[in-house]
Amino acid sequence: MNGIRCSFMLSLSLAISCWAAPRQASAQCDTCAQPAYRLQCQTVYEERQVTAYRIMQETEYEQRQVTRQVPVWETQTREHRYKVVRPVRETSVHEERYMVQRPVWETQLRDCSYNQVRNIVETSQREERYTVQRPVWETSEREECYTVMRQVTETIEQERRYSVMRPMVTYETRYADQGCYVDQVSYVQGAPARRGLTWMPATPVINPITGATQYQRPGLVWANVQAPPQPVVTKVWKPNLVAVQVPVTKQCPEEVVQKIPVQVCRQVPERVVRKVPVRVCRMVTEEHVRMVPHTTCRQVTERVERKVPVRVCRMVQEERVRQVPVTVCRYVQEERVEPYQVRVCRMVEKQETVNIPRTVCRKVPVTYTYRVPRTIMLRIPVEQPCCDQSAQLEKAADALQLLASKD
Repeated sequence: MNGIRCSFMLSLSLAISCWAAPRQASAQCDTCAQPAYRLQCQTVYEERQVTAYRIMQETEYEQRQVTRQVPVWETQTREHRYKVVRPVRETSVHEERYMVQRPVWETQLRDCSYNQVRNIVETSQREERYTVQRPVWETSEREECYTVMRQVTETIEQERRYSVMRPMVTYETRYADQGCYVDQVSYVQGAPARRGLTWMPATPVINPITGATQYQRPGLVWANVQAPPQPVVTKVWKPNLVAVQVPVTKQCPEEVVQKIPVQVCRQVPERVVRKVPVRVCRMVTEEHVRMVPHTTCRQVTERVERKVPVRVCRMVQEERVRQVPVTVCRYVQEERVEPYQVRVCRMVEKQETVNIPRTVCRKVPVTYTYRVPRTIMLRIPVEQPCCDQSAQLEKAADALQLLASKD
C-alpha cells in the first residue's frame, strides 16, 4: 500500500512539474494554442582513452662462478713412540744359617708330700642357768565413770515472721494539658528567585584585592529578585498545664509476727559410775638350771710322704744350614713403536656455477577507457493544456497535499 501511494505521489509531482512552466507561459499569452518549451537537464557520458603503466615484478636468474671450500677427509697412519719399563728377574742360591730348638725328654722324681688335717670330735656336758618369766593372773575391781545423754522434751514458743501485702492509697500530683487552639500568623516564602532589576541601597563593600572598605552608590542592579513572604493564618494548639491530685493505690508489704508453740527435744548429759572387774596378768621371774651337752671338734695335722715321677722336656739349641733361592728383579727401559690411524680433514677449493635470483620491476603500458559525465540543457516543446485539464491538475495537486498531510 505504501509503495502504491508513493508511486502515485511521484506521478502527481511529475505531472505538476511538467505543467508548471506551460501555465506560466499561458498566463503571458492570450490564447491557449501557442507552442511552449521546457528546459530539461540531461547527463551525457563521453568516452576517453588513457594509457597508464602498471608495474610487474619478474624473477631473473643470474649465473655466477662461486668458489667454496669443500672438506675432504683422509686417513693417515702415524707412529706413536713411547718408553716402557720391563722387569727382568734373576734367580741365585745362597746359604742361610739358622738356629733350631730340639726337645730332649728326661724323667725326674718330684716330691709331692702334703699335710693332712684330721678332725677329732669330743662330747661333754656343762651346766646352764637361765631365767624365765612366769605369768601370775590376779582379779580386782575398779570404778569406771562414763557420760550418757538423757532425752528431755520441752514446749517453747517460736516466733514466725512473714510478709503480708496491704493496699495503701496515696495521692500523686500529675499535670494535665487543658489548652485550646489559637490563630497564629506565619509567613510563607513566595515563588523562587528570578533574575531582574532591583534597587540596591548604599552599602559598605570590602575590596577583595586591597581589603579596604568602600561604599557602593545606590542604584538599580541586575540581581536575583525574591518575592516578599506572604502571611498565612493557621490554627495552633496552645498548651495549658494544670496540676491535678490523682489517687494511686499501691500494695505495701507489712511484716507480721506470730507465736507458735513448738516441742523441742534436747539431750542432757548425765555422769554414771560403775564397778568393772579387771583381770591383771603379772610376770614373776624364776631362775632354772639345766645340763646342756656340747660337742668339741679339734684338728690334728699329719704329714703324708709322696714321690711322683715327672717327665721333663728340655730344649737343646742346634745350628743348621739350608740353601735359599733368591729372585732379584731389575727394570730395563725399552722404546716401543705403536702405529695408529688418524682421520685428517683437508679443505679443497671447488668452483661451482650457481643461479642467483633477482627481482626486476618492469612497467607495462595498459590502455583503459573511462567515461566523463557532462550536463547539457535541452529545449523540449510541450503542448499547452486546455482549461479543463488545468482544473483537473489543480484537483490532483490538492489531493496530493491532503494525502501528504494524512501521512
